[in-house]
Amino acid sequence: MAGSAHATLAGLRRERARRASAGGPRPRPTAPLAAVAAAFTLAQLLLVRPGMGLGWDETVYVSQVSPQAPAAFFSAPRARGVSLLVAPVASWSTSTALLRIYLALLSGLALYLALRAWRGLFPVRVLALAGALFASLWVTLFYGPQAMPNYWVAVAALAAAGCFLRASAHGSGRTALWGLAASAALMGWMRPMDAVWAVLPLLALGLARRPRRRVWVLLAGLAAGGAEWVIEAYARYGGPMHRLSEGSAIQGGIGWHPAVVDQLRSLGGRALCRPCTGALPDPVLTVWWFVLPLLAALGLVVAVRARRTAATLLPVACAVTAAFPYLFMIDYAAPRFLLPAYALLALPVADALAHLVTAPRRPWRPVVATLLCLGLAAHLAVQLAVLENTVDNTTRDHRGWSRTAAALHRLGVRPPCLLTGDSAIPVAFYTGCSSAATSGHNANSTEAAITATARRIPVAALVPDTSGPPGYARTWPSASLDGQRLYYSVPGSGR
Repeated sequence: MAGSAHATLAGLRRERARRASAGGPRPRPTAPLAAVAAAFTLAQLLLVRPGMGLGWDETVYVSQVSPQAPAAFFSAPRARGVSLLVAPVASWSTSTALLRIYLALLSGLALYLALRAWRGLFPVRVLALAGALFASLWVTLFYGPQAMPNYWVAVAALAAAGCFLRASAHGSGRTALWGLAASAALMGWMRPMDAVWAVLPLLALGLARRPRRRVWVLLAGLAAGGAEWVIEAYARYGGPMHRLSEGSAIQGGIGWHPAVVDQLRSLGGRALCRPCTGALPDPVLTVWWFVLPLLAALGLVVAVRARRTAATLLPVACAVTAAFPYLFMIDYAAPRFLLPAYALLALPVADALAHLVTAPRRPWRPVVATLLCLGLAAHLAVQLAVLENTVDNTTRDHRGWSRTAAALHRLGVRPPCLLTGDSAIPVAFYTGCSSAATSGHNANSTEAAITATARRIPVAALVPDTSGPPGYARTWPSASLDGQRLYYSVPGSGR
């Protein structure tokens, strides 16, 4: 693989030198890549409602910098990258629509830069097709404009692999080295553990050849991006190992937990599958998931025959290592977890599809091209249908949180205030309150502390209608709303 990478880069340099000496045409422009990125941005703005509201995890990240509500409890597995990413908008505006537009524009630009990092390693038409395939997945469109880290790890991993190949093993390609460092930093900034898994093949390839400048640049980028996570680990969690241990416990214990079927269940639009039970989605919704590795394998065969193995094998290897922990090491699933794998596999898949359509002197080529067009059209229709259903369900849930917040305001629970109980974190953000829990993954308080707080400011406990109140709220008045019972205490109100 190392030799193939060197041959690929050497061939690229020879072709550039030949064109320069002959006065031939310049390399093909990247306008198709920009068109794909622009279409991706526009699709997000049209299909993912800017006013959809913020989700549970989004409220945690945004609350760290937003004036709308106090910062929510920040658990061990999280990193501060998303909070810093949204700070230019969320630090002064509480408009969810404005935040969505900002993230949609930024995600489109990031996709363009990630695809551009592969220029010269694949034809521009293959890169544009890869970008279109990745961008048209419902999970990509849904999470591109959200304040979540997974999309950013995906485009950064894609860019890092391309920059790694473009940066020659002999130290040339300074722009590519800077791109490698920036991509690694972005991954470490967003999700340090995901970054490590995604770059394992890059480290292995870099260590196999001397000089190892790319390895040092990659490690420097990861260190720069993960520095805040490490500092916070010492400040709040007793060190990185303790933070990793606590994060593992929150995720159900990192170990051998095959979750392939769980991921399959989530493809129907389940944002979080925990516990992941129930029937599998209709095969029409999941067939693309089984076709994906087959086309990637075909792309690898095509690359081997064309003697450009490295440019295809490296993203495949990175996709495998990026997906491995989410397929085999946690006992729940979410479709966003596999976004880095989808982004990396898009390249060999696009190469395979392009080969099937453009293979010379093949009598079956028109038939294959027609079938592929029909298959891609059906695939796009399925993705859009799942996206529409997911957006509708998510919007409905978020409006429920808004109704609860409005009801709490009518009951006198207004900032400064504290919420506990079921869905306290997102509802607290919508209400403008702090949130607290005495048990579970987000435990950060005690019953005694909550009781003391209720003497000073309004406090509410949210529980299902079928459950009784927590001990500290047994004497509080209550109200029913949307299958929930709101127990509340407002000092000085007589209630």
